[in-house]
Amino acid sequence: MLSKTIQEPIPKQMKKILVPLDFSKQALYAAKIASDIARMTGAKLFLTHLIELPSSTIDLGGFSSVNTTPTAMLFLKSAQQKFVNFRKSDFLKGLEIETNVLFNRTFEGIIDESKKQGADMIVMGSRGSSGIEQILVGSTTEKVVRHSDVPVLVIKEEMKDFKIEHMVFVSNFKKENKKTFARILSFARIFQARLYLLRVNTAHNFKTSEELNSTIEDFIREFDLSGLQVSTHIYNDVSIEAGVLNFSNSVGADLISLNTHGRRGLAHLFAGSIGEDLANHAKIPVVTFKL
Repeated sequence: MLSKTIQEPIPKQMKKILVPLDFSKQALYAAKIASDIARMTGAKLFLTHLIELPSSTIDLGGFSSVNTTPTAMLFLKSAQQKFVNFRKSDFLKGLEIETNVLFNRTFEGIIDESKKQGADMIVMGSRGSSGIEQILVGSTTEKVVRHSDVPVLVIKEEMKDFKIEHMVFVSNFKKENKKTFARILSFARIFQARLYLLRVNTAHNFKTSEELNSTIEDFIREFDLSGLQVSTHIYNDVSIEAGVLNFSNSVGADLISLNTHGRRGLAHLFAGSIGEDLANHAKIPVVTFKL
């Protein structure tokens, strides 16, 4: 009996992009890339600044989008002025933009605002200092990655002439990852990107090439790959993270994509660390899709 082809569940469009802004240089890098994506897709940008006030200044009403305490109004005025200046940035010219200043805990505010605006993607900066693990674990970014129902694109370094032509999807290609693979295919179609399906083989969890090729082939059999450039790859390395970074650099990847579990985040994926010599290689943006 032939298996039914799994349909891609999201439209091949990107209409709304949420960009959390704390006006740091990493947030600036994220805003620039978000603007590049908006030009590619015609999407509207929602630039959002979250004000998380010290507990001593919060009124009995708690956090809300409106707060009239003197301290709150001071922070609000400051953020609004920063937005006035920020909107004058050359990279935002000609784009449809909405700016918001909200009183909320940073992580909760980002998730709530993405749902309220019906965002198709969140683009945010990270201060992570080394490798994918540090980009995505132990921070507000990591919490957003774990809980967001829409793809989260994480930016660490400034990227000039950003494009999405070569996209790596790293996975163990187990059945549970099929839940989001259709969304990853749809994402690749938006940008007409070549998709590299990557399985990293390590000594800790070694399998033969025959076993791994069979696993990948079984995984993709149910999906419609028509119109996409898709290739499968097995890469041997000392750790999963090292393999992801080394392979991605070898093919000139513009983007690394992967799945994450809502509760466990990404920490389970990286069991171990890599040498400092690889730290500077983690400049490629990472986009995550929650299982």
